[in-house]
Amino acid sequence: MTTKIPVSLGDRSYEIEIGRGNLARAAAFIIERLPRCRRAVVITDENVRLPHAERVLQSLAASGLKSDLLTVPAGEASKCVSEAERLWTELATRQIDRNAAVVAVGGGVIGDLAGFIAATFARGLALVQVPTSLLAQVDSSVGGKVGINLPAAKNMVGAFWQSAGVLIDLDVLTTLPEREYRSGLAEVVKYGVILDEPFFEYLEQQVDALNTRRPEVLEQVVARCCHLKASVVERDERELTGLRAVLNYGHTFCHAIETVSGYGRFLHGEAVAIGMTCAARLAKSLGRVDGAFSARQRALLVALGLPVAVEGLDHDRLLAAMQHDKKADQGRLRFVLPTCLGHVELVSDVDPQLVRGAMTDVP
Repeated sequence: MTTKIPVSLGDRSYEIEIGRGNLARAAAFIIERLPRCRRAVVITDENVRLPHAERVLQSLAASGLKSDLLTVPAGEASKCVSEAERLWTELATRQIDRNAAVVAVGGGVIGDLAGFIAATFARGLALVQVPTSLLAQVDSSVGGKVGINLPAAKNMVGAFWQSAGVLIDLDVLTTLPEREYRSGLAEVVKYGVILDEPFFEYLEQQVDALNTRRPEVLEQVVARCCHLKASVVERDERELTGLRAVLNYGHTFCHAIETVSGYGRFLHGEAVAIGMTCAARLAKSLGRVDGAFSARQRALLVALGLPVAVEGLDHDRLLAAMQHDKKADQGRLRFVLPTCLGHVELVSDVDPQLVRGAMTDVP
């Protein structure tokens, strides 16, 4: 099974290719899309290097394409200025030029960090995304958002830098640690809530299959999420019309949680699940949805083994962190909030007291 999903962006268009065993054809995928590429710089983390990045390197070696391997520590803390500087220095030392491509092999952290390196070194290198986590396959590898974190705010430094292609190997999902896998399911649920009620219903029907990683269900889930994200990105690539903001459902709470907890306590998807739960409560307090909506979303997240409560974090610090959110308007809080399953809107100037109340765990 091979599925190809176009992301139509004029001269920045590319394909998402979804299949099994795709790591073995990484070199062919790169050469097809970047025929003038003379060198590939594979950026990965310590957890993904064996076996996934090594398989990509084997493919590159077999094709005769020169390659370099750069490894960073695993975890969100690597999306930082110091790691970016170290990688820039490595590229300069190795005399990497514009005939080279950066190949990001890993989860969302690697995709964001390696993408940011590609966007900024030598004023821009070609980028190929090879996502190895469920979260990266369904969300972060598509759409061209790349960046790093600051201590006070997540993803505050970055760029829009579209890849030359996204190569997804579904086989790698069998090797994901359980917690990482479930983290990705949060972004899957998000797509049902914001854009596709029938997809949300499908997820409810497939809880057992999702919990056991049934291959045919994961094939459908990954492809559907990629289709949904591609359709949004095509219509609002640089988040200028507000349409692409819907993809940030739950993320204002999520990014504050990650920032205040020091980018180490929660995986991104875990914070997304908590953030969506808070956002649903906030929407209910504003009269945008009823209690049944919140209960249904919460039930699916819990059934998939995801956290739904803000625990052990100071609400004042979380509110302060939200002031740095990129959706904030001159310090006034803005949130992506639902009106029903399958539809969300950007809501401005939300009362901070309602936000505080939404962080209290009341089912």
